[in-house]
Amino acid sequence: MDFRTKVDAKSDFTIGYSDRMMLMGSCFAENIGLKMKQARLNVVVNPFGILFNPESIATALEWAVAGTAVGDSEVFQHNGLWAGFGFHGSFSSPDKAEALRKMNDGVSRAHSQIKGLTRLILTFGTAFVYRNNTDGRVVANCHKLPAANFTREMLTVEQITTRYSALIERLTAKNPNLQIVFTVSPVRHLRDGAHQNQLSKATLLLAVNQLVEIFDNVHYFPSYELLLDDLRDYRFYDADMCHPSAMAVDYIWQAMRDNCISQTDNALIDSVMKFVTAANHRPLNPGTDEFRQFVENQSEAVAEFAAKHPEIDLSAEIGHWKSLKM
Repeated sequence: MDFRTKVDAKSDFTIGYSDRMMLMGSCFAENIGLKMKQARLNVVVNPFGILFNPESIATALEWAVAGTAVGDSEVFQHNGLWAGFGFHGSFSSPDKAEALRKMNDGVSRAHSQIKGLTRLILTFGTAFVYRNNTDGRVVANCHKLPAANFTREMLTVEQITTRYSALIERLTAKNPNLQIVFTVSPVRHLRDGAHQNQLSKATLLLAVNQLVEIFDNVHYFPSYELLLDDLRDYRFYDADMCHPSAMAVDYIWQAMRDNCISQTDNALIDSVMKFVTAANHRPLNPGTDEFRQFVENQSEAVAEFAAKHPEIDLSAEIGHWKSLKM
């Protein structure tokens, strides 16, 4: 007997080194995005920081398309920090100019990447949003302001599908080759309550399913089901029992590799990871002839590989070994 539920993750989309990609959304997008960055795929991950709800992700995408600079009117000071409602707390700073610089760097990275974008992977975390009582706009982050400043509500399936239908048409008009992949984060938002969390996730799943049915270039990857139905055990959760463990992230990343990445590019990923691992290794005896020879061998190997595959950015590894030869 097979004591598990196998989830079919076969996909009708591909990702690879020829793609220009951007990941946006919840902290789960960060986890998978890190795997892609380690593999040196051409990807920008959460240029506005972690975003949990569909409305804030849509707003960030519109900002990325426009490339409009973040100005004084978009930031505020609270508890000694300058922050923006459209950005994660990691963009905040005690210095206003520094906060604006970080935010504008994020907008610039997103705007640059979205030109010629071929793969957009969006991860929805929750259907619950917080609306600023002052202007009625949904915020991406409350930045620890008083709860009385916001009204909490749950987006409806219709609100999400209407918002994204218009957005997808706009993005596709700019990039006809764009393929959009939705995932729903398996991270449980238990602060909302177990039942409310389930209603929230169900809303997201229904909205995404409608978008997949409407648009030929919209797809779904079952990261939610891989953790909740396939792994389905607290062994695969982190200490908070809400976030996936490192092992679970590895499992879902492997499922993506098996189902969405070609054999050719998977072989390249394996080679790239060997170079990345070698560059991250810290030798016990760097002064030995053996290590100097190792440096020489790695330097030659990565330079040769990079010359054969100019689509893969291994400049960090090349620079690492070059610095050790000086």
